[in-house]
Amino acid sequence: MAKSKKELSGSENAPGSVHRLEELTEEELLRRVFEAFSLLGSVSSEDIPRIDLYMDQVTTFMEQHLADTKRKTDDKVLTKTMINNYAKNKLLPPPDRKKYSREHMLLLVFIYYFKSVLPLGDIQALLGPLCDQYFSNEKGPDIRAIYDEVFQISEDDITHMREEILHLHRISYSRFQDAPPKDQQFLKFFTLISYLLLDVYMKKSLIFSLIDDYMNPV
Repeated sequence: MAKSKKELSGSENAPGSVHRLEELTEEELLRRVFEAFSLLGSVSSEDIPRIDLYMDQVTTFMEQHLADTKRKTDDKVLTKTMINNYAKNKLLPPPDRKKYSREHMLLLVFIYYFKSVLPLGDIQALLGPLCDQYFSNEKGPDIRAIYDEVFQISEDDITHMREEILHLHRISYSRFQDAPPKDQQFLKFFTLISYLLLDVYMKKSLIFSLIDDYMNPV
């Protein structure tokens, strides 16, 4: 198929140009906030089979239940290589006769979320003590009880996050009032993304500092 003249010459949204964006409304932003929160509950401990699973069954289960969290459809949630690597780096206790328990599965969910922020060494520093003390624990909280507490998201949690993000949105969209009209939406959108990234950067720095001082003391 021959390319159009616009495709050949480059559209106004081509790389290097200033994008003309529609305004990101508070309603649309809130929809995305709720969507992000709902993804954290993609795997309930009740969803995990009570019988132990082989590795192929583990990867299939995770792919089915965490598919909506992927940014791109061809991304892999979990592979056999990943599982072996986690066990090699002591993020995960070894399987019992090549089978993985419910607690193994819950640890894999923790790892899935943590690895988007932390290197494996830091994840091991967090999960190592957790596994040593609570994996297959019969005299107190076990991994399932801890998982359920951590992923219990209340209405208050959602409200707090919503107010925090709406505050950043209002600040961002109050900027660049004197910019040319054709540039305003892009510059306001860029400001919002920058504020969110700076927030992530500060929280990530805090996480590293806490892990280094409390989990990896010199």
